[in-house]
Amino acid sequence: MILEERVDPELLPILATLTEFNEFPADLPAARRAQTAAMAAMSQVHAAHDVRVEERNLSGPEGTHEFMVRIYWPEPQPAAALPALIWAHGGGFVVGHPTEHDNIALNFVRQADCVVISVDYRLAPENPFPAGIEDCYTALQWVAANASELGIDADRIAIGGYSAGGALAAGLALLARDRSGPKLVFQMPLCACLDDRNITPSSYEITDGRVWSRAVSESAWNLYLPGVDRSTTSPYAAPARAADLAGLPPAYFGIGELDLMRDENIDYASRLLQAGVGVELHIFPGAFHGFELYSPDSLLGQRALQEYGAVLKRAFVPKA
Repeated sequence: MILEERVDPELLPILATLTEFNEFPADLPAARRAQTAAMAAMSQVHAAHDVRVEERNLSGPEGTHEFMVRIYWPEPQPAAALPALIWAHGGGFVVGHPTEHDNIALNFVRQADCVVISVDYRLAPENPFPAGIEDCYTALQWVAANASELGIDADRIAIGGYSAGGALAAGLALLARDRSGPKLVFQMPLCACLDDRNITPSSYEITDGRVWSRAVSESAWNLYLPGVDRSTTSPYAAPARAADLAGLPPAYFGIGELDLMRDENIDYASRLLQAGVGVELHIFPGAFHGFELYSPDSLLGQRALQEYGAVLKRAFVPKA
C-alpha cells in the first residue's frame, strides 16, 4: 500500500517529515530523553492560565518503588467535586512520558471540566509487564482513596490512554473489574495496542515504517513481554485476549483508518457490544497512527480532539 495515496491531504506535509523506524534504538534512555524534550517543546501547558499542573510521587505496589503522577486541574478550581480521568501515555510500553501528552490533557480539562491524572508508569524492557499496569492500578486506587483531598468525585472516575496507553487503559478496566477495585464510569482506549498477535488484516496492511508499523509493533511487544509464553498472554497485557468482557464500563474507541491497530480495535469494540457493554467507535478517514498528536491544528486533528472531549464530558454526566 502506498500511504500517500490514502492519507488525508492535510496530513501529507506531516507524513513527509516522518522518518522510518522499525525497531527501538539500543540506547533507550537517550531516545526517551530526546523524545520527551521534543514533545515538551510543543507543549502549551506553560502558557495555560486556565489549567494548574502539579506532580506528585506515589509509592508503587508493596512499596517497592516510587512513580510520578502529573495532575491537571481547572484553574480556578471549582468548589464542587470534579470528575477525573486516569490517563496513560503512549510509546509502545518502551518510551514516553506524561509531559508528552500535556496538550491532550489540557484538551480534556477544558472540554470535559475534569481533573486529569497522567501516570508516569514504569517502562519496558527494564520493567516488563505487569509493572506498567500495576502502577496504573495503584494510581487509580490512590485517586479513589484521596478523592476528597483532590477535589474529585469518586463516583465519576474514568480511564483512558493512547496507543500503548490505550492497552493499559483497557487492561485496567479488566483488572479493576476482576479485583473488585474502584468503580469506573467510562473507558477511552484511543488507537489502542490491544493484541500482541498481530493477526488482523490491518496489521499486515500497514507496513510503512514512517508510521507505527508491523515491525515496530512486534519489537514493542517483544520488549514488553520478554520470555512470555505468547500462547497464553495475559489479557491485562493484551486485552484482546480476554474471554469475558461483561461488566466493563462503557467505552469509546477512536482510531485512524490507516492505523495498524484499526481492526483489533474494531474487533474489541464489537465484542464489548456483544457482551452488553455500551460502545462508541469512530474511524477517522485518511488518518494514520498519532495523527491528532502530530497535527493537532489540522481539521481532522481538531475534529478528533473536540470529539474526545465532548464524549468524555457526556460520559461524566451522572446517570439518573
